Amino acid sequence: VAQHFLVSYHIECTDEVKQSVVNTMGTFQDIVAEKCVEYFERYRRRTFVTPKSYLSFIGGYKAIYKEKFAYVGSLSERMRTGLAKLMEAEDSVNQLSKELVMKEKDLAVASKKADEVLLEVTMKAQAAEKVKMQVQKVKDKAQAIVDDIAIDKAAAEEKLEAARPALEEAEAALQ
Repeated sequence: VAQHFLVSYHIECTDEVKQSVVNTMGTFQDIVAEKCVEYFERYRRRTFVTPKSYLSFIGGYKAIYKEKFAYVGSLSERMRTGLAKLMEAEDSVNQLSKELVMKEKDLAVASKKADEVLLEVTMKAQAAEKVKMQVQKVKDKAQAIVDDIAIDKAAAEEKLEAARPALEEAEAALQ
C-alpha cells in the first residue's frame, strides 16, 4: 500500500532509499498491529489498526516530509544567499585593500611634499627674521640720528629765538 501512495510522491533520494522507506512503513504497520495484540492481552481492551490509520500514517509522513523539505530548502537558499554576500564582501574588501595601498602611496608622496614645503617655509621665515632684525638695527640707527638732529634743531631754534630781537633791530636799522 505504501508503495502505491509513495511511488508518485517526490522524495529527494535514490530509488533504493525510497524502497527502504516503503519497507520501513510496512514494518511500522506490522509493529503497530503486534502492539494492538499485546495491548489486548495486557488490558483486555481491543484496539484495531485499520487501513485508514495506515493511510493517515502515510499522509502524516508526506506532510512532515514536505514541511521539513521546505525548511531545509529555505535554509539552503539562505546559505546560498549568505555565501553570495560573503563573496561580494570579499571582493569589496580586496578592492578596498588595493585602493588603500594606492592611497597610502599617494599619502606618502603628499606627506613628503608637505615636509619639503614646511622646510622651505621655515627657512624663508628664518631668513625673513634675519632681514627684519637687520632692518630694525638700521631703523634704530636712523631713529638715533633723527633724535640727534631733533635735539640739534631744537637747540638751533632756541639760539635763533634768542638772536631774533637783534636781527629785528638790524633789519629796522636798514631801513
